[in-house]
Amino acid sequence: MHKLSTPTGLEKLQLAGDTTAFEPAGDQPQRERPHHRAPHDLPCVSTVSTPTGPKAMMKTMMTTACERNCYYCPFRAGRGKTQRVTFSPHEMAASFDKLQQARTVEGIFLSSGIIKGGVTTQDKILDTVEIIRRKYQYTGYIHLKIMPGAEYDQLYRAMQLADRVSINLEGPTQDRLTALAPKKRFDEELLTRLAWAQQMRRSGLRASIVTQFVVGAVGDTDLELLTLSERLYRQLGLARAYYSAFNPISDTPFENLSPTLPLREFRLYQSSFLLRDYGWSAEELPFGEDGSLPLNIDPKRAWADANLLDKPVEVMQASRADLMRIPGIGPKGADTILKARRRGRLNDLSHLRAIGIRSVEQSAPYILLDGRRPALQLPLF
Repeated sequence: MHKLSTPTGLEKLQLAGDTTAFEPAGDQPQRERPHHRAPHDLPCVSTVSTPTGPKAMMKTMMTTACERNCYYCPFRAGRGKTQRVTFSPHEMAASFDKLQQARTVEGIFLSSGIIKGGVTTQDKILDTVEIIRRKYQYTGYIHLKIMPGAEYDQLYRAMQLADRVSINLEGPTQDRLTALAPKKRFDEELLTRLAWAQQMRRSGLRASIVTQFVVGAVGDTDLELLTLSERLYRQLGLARAYYSAFNPISDTPFENLSPTLPLREFRLYQSSFLLRDYGWSAEELPFGEDGSLPLNIDPKRAWADANLLDKPVEVMQASRADLMRIPGIGPKGADTILKARRRGRLNDLSHLRAIGIRSVEQSAPYILLDGRRPALQLPLF
């Protein structure tokens, strides 16, 4: 008589596959990729850019089963093509410890499908991380997903244990969210928890806060997404918003919808950084009448074409904020120019190159150097 063997935690991770392929966790989401390193060749290991540098991260879920019926999700209730795998907290923690001790991973992003409600599921995530922190004495990077409807005390403990937490809104309004995930409640389950998290940060907890939107499946506009993103940056201290271009999944209600162009996702990220890092407001972005950003030009250059071609910025006199309005000049470049101005004159493009401004050809149409438009060298071919 053959005895059926129970798969180990690492075998379960292999069975589960790349469960978080559509859920970015790092600071450069479009560059996240599978990371293969001996002795384990696991699809759950990816290279992720974190606030403390690139890390090989274990990105996985406590369970790939789910009682919710989100229309776009591969883990939705009733989808027959999904491999259902469930871990106990001890099993998941031990699997992570093995990979961490083998130096296969340097951190963990932990999410989950929802079974027996968001509160019960959140408890399992927290129990896992308590074991990782206490039993295995792990002090490295942890990024946790907060379940819809998680309780205040659960969020507080997650903020104590983790370096970063995700509270994913998915849609920019209740109507958009309902069209994506009919059982989720925008304000009550999600937005309120983002507000709680900001209160906790103000009280001294260190974990940063991020959210994610599913882009393009239900008619959401760039204007809606970026107006809400600006509010979250300004009012709730959001570290970043993720924009995940919709891709249809077979055996879901959205399987016949068209995918969202990756370029739209890219333009959203460019615009989001202008809001977060450059001090722009959403109303300054170059939206069309339908609320969409132009795809054929980056938003900063589109704004500069409309506002700076006839009124170029004097580099020797401009404020830091005005310098950052110039294409090719970001926060570091603006700081470099301000420092260089105290030492001497900047009156030629070669001077900008010499201080480390790399994209002077991008900047040239929009600037004055000592009151004169810079001369651009024409290409030879």
